[in-house]
Amino acid sequence: MPFVSVIIPTYNRAHLVQRAIRSVLCQSYTDYEIVVVDDGSTDSTHEIVREAFPEIAVITQLHAGVSAARNKGIQHSTGRLLAFLDSDDEWLPEKLSRQVNLYGSNGTEFICHTDEIWMRNGEPVSQKGIHRKQGGKFFERALERCLISPSSVMISRGLLDQVGWFDPELPAAEDYDLWLRITAFHSVDFVPEKLVVKHGGSGDQLSMTTQAIDIFRIRAITKILANADLQPEYRRAAVKELVRKCRIVALGCSKRGKEHEADTYLELARSYTNSDGEPECSGS
Repeated sequence: MPFVSVIIPTYNRAHLVQRAIRSVLCQSYTDYEIVVVDDGSTDSTHEIVREAFPEIAVITQLHAGVSAARNKGIQHSTGRLLAFLDSDDEWLPEKLSRQVNLYGSNGTEFICHTDEIWMRNGEPVSQKGIHRKQGGKFFERALERCLISPSSVMISRGLLDQVGWFDPELPAAEDYDLWLRITAFHSVDFVPEKLVVKHGGSGDQLSMTTQAIDIFRIRAITKILANADLQPEYRRAAVKELVRKCRIVALGCSKRGKEHEADTYLELARSYTNSDGEPECSGS
């Protein structure tokens, strides 16, 4: 069996998925399998992959979203380590090799990500300090924003089974949700090399098509707060970020005339605040 399973979910990316697959085939590390999951594409994605890469497994499903597609790939993969690649991104040749080398010294509960290059409309984009990648324990930073790119991750099957797979009930922020569940209890390894190229600017990306993505981040935070094993320091940080995001979403709802929705999020925020309006951990 291959040591690494590379899972590529794709949906209507006939014009891009070949680039992603070729970047895997160009890896210096070779003990891997590729599992492409076609999430109910209505273009020629399936046919193009079959024709261009007949040796690669292509699994099809009715359109169910990226979480379900990644989970389907996990289900049909065999590697001890799992690596995910979004079909509009690509890897540089040493990506898998660097991460597998780290796994050899860090046991079975393993997750590792790498630095990355950002491109938008074919031009490089500089990253601000708030987006700086890191390793170690950084749950508080992970609450603020999604600091791990799915395309940069390698994770052991054992760890993923332990914390749970991607949540198919979240149409967006599904990666944010998973990283919270991991960083709350585990340290993350990091390769400080730009080994992933992330291409932005496409109109079909979830960040472009999903309005008020903080709604789904709020769901993710309420999930982690329901975990009784969350340490008090992390719980306080999660409550603080939940209240902040609830107020942001409520303000957006009010601006769009959706007062009932605004009240819902304000009420959720109030359930986690004291009489002075400050966050506290007694909410439910």
